[in-house]
Amino acid sequence: MPRTRLLLADDHTLLVDAFRKLLEPEFEIVGTASDVRTLLAGALQLRPDVVVVDLGLPLLNGMDAGRELKKLMPQIKLLVVTMSEDVGVAAEALREWASGYLLKKSAGTELTHAIREVVKGRTYVTPHVAQQLVDQFIREPELHAKKSLTSRQREVLQLLAEGRTMKEAANILKLTTRTVAFHKYRIMQEFGLQNNSELLKLAIREHLVPPV
Repeated sequence: MPRTRLLLADDHTLLVDAFRKLLEPEFEIVGTASDVRTLLAGALQLRPDVVVVDLGLPLLNGMDAGRELKKLMPQIKLLVVTMSEDVGVAAEALREWASGYLLKKSAGTELTHAIREVVKGRTYVTPHVAQQLVDQFIREPELHAKKSLTSRQREVLQLLAEGRTMKEAANILKLTTRTVAFHKYRIMQEFGLQNNSELLKLAIREHLVPPV
């Protein structure tokens, strides 16, 4: 019986190496990725069964990568392994594209169990986050509508929040600097932001970059 094929996506080399040592006895590691663009290209080329993905990837982010991967490869299983215990983040990922949600502080045995579960077509959520999801649903079963960023706005906002200049962001996204500036000031106008500090706060709130 062929082994489950995994692609590991995290920008921390030590953690990827630890995952590899933990998982290789049972699963086939077909590749690794340290940023979203490498992840998307690698997944399309290698066709893994499961992608283990961190939400804090540079050059875009794990949340948007998950959406894109699920759109491109609907059958793929995506397992989040993150530091974020934010129940809103977990709910969004699980609702839109993730098959499982695990914390980096979880035990290694939980990671292998979670992979087995998602391969079987089940959803796995680490108990601590699962309880928070239940508590939130009881308190607030209906999600309130809120302003949302477009995909392009999310890309621009993340790169700027990571400290890139508008010219650098334009080069990465293959846009003109004028277009990046347009998106930046459109975001500021739509969300009532006054300066770059408030832009950074919005990026953190949208889970595009980790809290400072």
